[in-house]
Amino acid sequence: MSPGADGASPPQGQKADHPGAASSARGTLVATLLATFVALMNYTAPLLTAPSLSTIFHTPLSAQAWLLNGTPLGLAALLLVAGGLADDFGRRRVFLIGTVGLAVTTALSALANSTLLFTLTRVAQGAASAAVLAASLGLIAHAFPAGPARLRATGAWGAAVSGGIALGPLLAAALNGLGWRPLYLVLGVSSLVAGCYASRVLSESRAAHRACPDLPGAAALGLAFTALLTALTLGRNGWLAVPVLLLLVATLVLLAAFALIERRTAAPLVDLGLLRHAPFRSSVLGALLTGLAVIGFFSYLPVVAERALHLSVFQTAWILVLWAGTAAVVAYQAKRLNARFAVRHQMAGGFVLHAAGILSMLGASSEARLLPGVFVAGLGSGLLNAALPRLSVESVPPQRAAMGSGANNTARYIGSSAGVALMLALVSSAGTIAHGADRAIVVMAVATLLGAALVLTLRGRRADAPTGT
Repeated sequence: MSPGADGASPPQGQKADHPGAASSARGTLVATLLATFVALMNYTAPLLTAPSLSTIFHTPLSAQAWLLNGTPLGLAALLLVAGGLADDFGRRRVFLIGTVGLAVTTALSALANSTLLFTLTRVAQGAASAAVLAASLGLIAHAFPAGPARLRATGAWGAAVSGGIALGPLLAAALNGLGWRPLYLVLGVSSLVAGCYASRVLSESRAAHRACPDLPGAAALGLAFTALLTALTLGRNGWLAVPVLLLLVATLVLLAAFALIERRTAAPLVDLGLLRHAPFRSSVLGALLTGLAVIGFFSYLPVVAERALHLSVFQTAWILVLWAGTAAVVAYQAKRLNARFAVRHQMAGGFVLHAAGILSMLGASSEARLLPGVFVAGLGSGLLNAALPRLSVESVPPQRAAMGSGANNTARYIGSSAGVALMLALVSSAGTIAHGADRAIVVMAVATLLGAALVLTLRGRRADAPTGT
C-alpha cells in the first residue's frame, strides 16, 4: 500500500487496489524483518562478550549488569516516544532514522575503552533500535489488513525477533578469535545495509492527525526505569539498604509523575484509559513478564554457564541458538494455532512451557543437563513471540498501531533489564554460582507461572477469540 496524497494511511482493514499493492506489502515485510533481525542481533551480541569485557574494562561486579542493560535502557526509555513519532510524523521516516542511527552508534561501540563509554554507546543503540522496532509493526499493520495476511506477517516478525536473538551470540562466538571490536563493526554495516534496502521499498504512512511528542512523560519514565535498575543492581548488597530503598521510592514517585503527565497532556505517550481494556492489559503484562522471566533469564544464562559449568564461548552460543532458534520456528508456525486457540491461551501455554523448561535445569552440572530444558523453554518463547506482536496491534485503535507496539516493547525491555539485574543479584548473593543459579531459576519460574495465571484471568472481547485462517 501507499499513502494518500496527504500522507495519511488508507483505512485499516481495506486493501489498496493499485497493482503494486502486493509487491509493496512484500517489500515492507522484508525490510522490517531484516532491520528487526539486525536490531535483535545487536541486542544479544554482548551476552557472550560481557565476561571478557568486564575483565578488559576492569568492571566491578556491581556495575556488570550495565554491560548488558545499556541497550534495554535505551529501548525502554525511547520506544513509546518512537512509536508516537512514527504514527504522527511518518513510520518510514522514523524507521530509516533508526537504521542509520543504529549503524553509527554500533560502530562507535567498537571505539569504547571503558565501561561508561561502552554503556553509553549501548544506550544510544537502544534508542536507535527503539525507532526500528516501534515503527516496524506500525508499517506491517499499515501494509497488511486485519486477517490472515497480517497474522502471517506478525508471525514472521516474531520469528525475526527470535532469529536475531539466536544469531547475535553465534556471530559473537564466530568473531571471538578476532577480539570483540570487529563484532560491532559488522553489526554496524549490517544495519546500514538494512536501511539502504528499506529506503528503496518502504512507502510512507502516518496517523491522520499529528501531535507533539510527550517529552516530559518520556523523561519521567526513563528516570523511573534507571532508578529501578540501579536499585535492583545494588540489591545484591542488601535489599533493605538505605540507597536501595531510596531508589525504589524514587521509582514509585517518578511512575506516579509519569501517570499524572499522561493524564494531563493532550498527546500522551500511552493512553492510560486503554488499561481498562483486558486485551491491552494482557499485552503489557505479558510483555513485562516475558522480559523479566524469559529474556532476562536467558540474557544472563551465558554468564552462569561460562563461570559455573566452564563452557566455552561456542558451547554457550549454541545453547542460545537452540533456545532462540526453536522459538523462531515455533513463532513462525504458531499462525496455525490461531484458528483453534485464543491468544491468551497461546501466551499462557508459552509461560508454562518456559517455567517447565527452566525448572528442569535445577542442579544442572553439565551442558547435557541444560539442553532439554533449553529446548522446552524455546517452545514457550516461540508461542510468546507470536502472540505478543499480534496482541499489541489488535488491542489498540488501528491509527495507534505503532503506539501499541511501542507500549508492548517498552514493557518487554523494562522487564528484560530488570530480569538481568535481578538475576545478577540472586546469583551473586548466594554462596556459590551454582546455588545462586538454582535460586534464580525458582524465582523466574514463579514469575512465569504468575504471568500464565494473569493472562488467563484477563478476558476481553477483542484479540481473544480464535482467528480463522
